[in-house]
Amino acid sequence: MQTLIGGYRGLSVLVDLNRDRMLYLGAIVAALFAASFIASL
Repeated sequence: MQTLIGGYRGLSVLVDLNRDRMLYLGAIVAALFAASFIASL
């Protein structure tokens, strides 16, 4: 049971780290799209 809980905690940490990376990537992509839209005006 302790192994299962430890594995779940490890998986939870990995998901949290990847969620932050996806948030940063999404913010960069959104900024690039906004800059290209403004430049096209």
